[in-house]
Amino acid sequence: MSLIVTQPAPDFTATAVMPNNSFKEDFSLKDYRGKYVMLFFYPLDFTFVCPSEILAFNKAVKEFEEANCQLIGISIDSAFSHLAWKNTPVNEGGIGNIQYPLVADLDKSISRAYEVLLDIGIALRGLFLIDKDGIVRHKVVNDLPLGRNVNEALRILYALQFTEEHGEVCPANWNKGEEAMKPTAEGVAEYLSNHVAE
Repeated sequence: MSLIVTQPAPDFTATAVMPNNSFKEDFSLKDYRGKYVMLFFYPLDFTFVCPSEILAFNKAVKEFEEANCQLIGISIDSAFSHLAWKNTPVNEGGIGNIQYPLVADLDKSISRAYEVLLDIGIALRGLFLIDKDGIVRHKVVNDLPLGRNVNEALRILYALQFTEEHGEVCPANWNKGEEAMKPTAEGVAEYLSNHVAE
């Protein structure tokens, strides 16, 4: 069965390297129920596009935390590889002491459950926004050479929270703080007449 938006996110328990560099052997997605989760897969430690994404997410960690959202990174590497990469300085190809968990999907079961595992045994760049009830509300999957946009991940998180709070819907290119649309024919017509140029 295909993993689709609006369905429960597959739960998992695995070893993760935590922000303080400790190993948490029973790290579980269900532990974050009641928070939003931005779960992202990347192919491999000690590669090229991956550190740019991991560091970009780390730079935005405070924004995610302030929005009650837990960042979680996952690859098919071991926890020991994750820790070695964290312990390697950025100017030497490492990622430094990033401040969100990195999960070890050594048996590839998580990548398989989220349908991002390639036949060569590594994951595509899958990103999943999971709501407070454990439901997948957004997903995007990039091919290996295509890095993701952290600002877009935040925008989608803010849009979801806005719709949950206000019951309105977020149009194309909506950003936090902007006007949204009432989900009625009149509301759409009003928004389009005020915001979309001919």
